[in-house]
Amino acid sequence: MTEPADPAVEPLGLTDVLQEAIAEAERLIAGAPFIRTEADLLEGYDYLAGRIRMAMQTAFDYDLDRPLFVNPTHQFSRQGLDNPDAIYFNAYLREGVEYVVRGRRGTSADLSFQVMGGAYTADSAATSMLAFDDRELEIDDEGRFELTYTAEPGAKTMIVREVFNDWETEERGSLTIERTDTLGQPARPLTEQLLRKKYEVAARSLTGSIQTWFAFPQFFQYREPVNTLTPPKATPGGLSSQRSSIGHYELDDDQAMVITVPRCDDCSYQAVQIGSDWYASTDYETHQTSLTKAQAQTDPDGMMRFVVSARPPGESGAPIANWLETTGHRTGPMMLRWQRLERDLTDDDGPQVQVVELADVPTLLPLASPLSQEEWVARIAARQRAVARRMIS
Repeated sequence: MTEPADPAVEPLGLTDVLQEAIAEAERLIAGAPFIRTEADLLEGYDYLAGRIRMAMQTAFDYDLDRPLFVNPTHQFSRQGLDNPDAIYFNAYLREGVEYVVRGRRGTSADLSFQVMGGAYTADSAATSMLAFDDRELEIDDEGRFELTYTAEPGAKTMIVREVFNDWETEERGSLTIERTDTLGQPARPLTEQLLRKKYEVAARSLTGSIQTWFAFPQFFQYREPVNTLTPPKATPGGLSSQRSSIGHYELDDDQAMVITVPRCDDCSYQAVQIGSDWYASTDYETHQTSLTKAQAQTDPDGMMRFVVSARPPGESGAPIANWLETTGHRTGPMMLRWQRLERDLTDDDGPQVQVVELADVPTLLPLASPLSQEEWVARIAARQRAVARRMIS
């Protein structure tokens, strides 16, 4: 029989560096300049939990010898103004190595692939080296596909996004990645040196990610005038078939922002979302903080009119179909996305923004009928069920 471990054995101290990083990350969170209320601070600590989770996943789940697609961003780990409609998959790459990606195409609105060089940091953004969507794949009658990619110099990460326009009906596919030269070989044995390195990677990833996403919106969203949205543009570091409109809002409790944008039928996916100053999505599961064109009401003139406000904007304080809840955030980023486009967009395809008194919204949107409490609860319940069915963690 194996003898029990000697209780007098001294700890190796492998976690010391991570403990120090967690303490530093907590100081960064508590010192965030946009914290105004206790709710902001508590949200920061919840955000910190997601950063710790991602850091451990980055260090311990990834293996350059045995690659796999990891889902680092989801409802419990939000970052980078994550898209509520997307499932994100990341795999780290080693230059010069051949990879085989296999999958089954689900029925999502978009399935896209991107190879990134470098990394997002507080000082720089990663560069897109390759980007395409499933229209460039050979997909058989059962929805299965296979592609081979040899990582070119500078290639660091492969990112796959599965994006859903209709949460109710579209289904996930499946995806794997493997190295042809290491398949069938055992994993490296655990050593103190290997584990020490993993904890060090987790520590650097934790503080680095917080500093990165504090800085990132300053490069883009917050360079724009408040309460405005840009015309549709190529997303920085994004996909060739994606366009986005970005901005940030600042609204008092008695104000509302009305966003008017044409419904685009020349793309598979179109959506709007608002986020928090942590540059992350807000609760899209139990609140309506995002809407796709499949979820939104489109008026007879082909326009979708969204209302961003702290309180319901309908008559007698009732919610309306296209209400986006600020969930207690007086400020935050906004983003509209178009994906799998069949043509380029012009300024006329972009949004128009108007800030008004909350009480004036019903007169400006006469076609926006108030929803009953039962109808609103049903909408939120549908979101919860869809997230539970679609998301992974």
